[in-house]
Amino acid sequence: MQYDVAIIGGSYAGLSAAMPLARARRKVAVIDAGQRRNRFAEHSHGFLTQDGSKASEIVDIAKQQLLAYQTVDWENGYVKRVEKVEGGFAICIDATRSITAKRLIIAAGITDLLPEISGLAERWGKSIFHCPYCHGYELNQGKIGIITSSEHAAHLAMMLPDWGDTTLFLNDYPIEGELLEQLAVRGVRIEKRLIREITGYSDVLLADGSVIQLDGIFATTQCSIAQDWIFKLGCEIEQNAMGEAIKTNAMKETSVAGIFACGDVARLGSSVPLAVGDGTMAGAAAHRSLIFTA
Repeated sequence: MQYDVAIIGGSYAGLSAAMPLARARRKVAVIDAGQRRNRFAEHSHGFLTQDGSKASEIVDIAKQQLLAYQTVDWENGYVKRVEKVEGGFAICIDATRSITAKRLIIAAGITDLLPEISGLAERWGKSIFHCPYCHGYELNQGKIGIITSSEHAAHLAMMLPDWGDTTLFLNDYPIEGELLEQLAVRGVRIEKRLIREITGYSDVLLADGSVIQLDGIFATTQCSIAQDWIFKLGCEIEQNAMGEAIKTNAMKETSVAGIFACGDVARLGSSVPLAVGDGTMAGAAAHRSLIFTA
């Protein structure tokens, strides 16, 4: 079937991208594999009118409202291949079916590559987090840990004392002396002993057998684009200490004509409100391109 726009990713950014297109009565397909990035966290915070809501409920309600528009179709499945064809793009879903669209919006999200520490992955989104704006307030100014696994960790550690009594676990990661001095001014404790395991709710078991009990832990991740077809499309990718993302302009256009990107896949450092804003811009920009671009 031929669509005006195909949106790959049906979480906060993808749903937001679809809304202005649906309201413009454009034919839209949303393709979603059900792998929402914050699926490990029960609640979402910091989004106006939805602060403290269940993360899954925000998506469920948004999907229900979007599908009330008759020009929107929903496709459950994984995108296996995307090819440039005459008049737009051909998208292969689950290697069993395909659709075509004049424009493409990538809202496929990213994969968090977690530090390889025993006990960390199973606590991700529950007592171990990546964003203090999203989860810091609920720690009630308690004892907070930050595990160093990239140069971004020191920056995060400088911020965390606003949310609680902070300890930076170097875990054998080098930090410049000047940064250590700045962290000391902010009251951040420096723990040089290696981490053996995360136990209990968010307790850090050190290599020497001692345990530091915490109310929550933050860890920096590497954001990785897991979909090979994105690279094969030739979209320009930007990289820094936080990982990789599709490069876009202010209108969420990528370096490839007819392709837009929004949400975590196109922003290093994100949140639900930012994903919603980016998605709205991408949807509106894709609509305008159907009118003003030959």
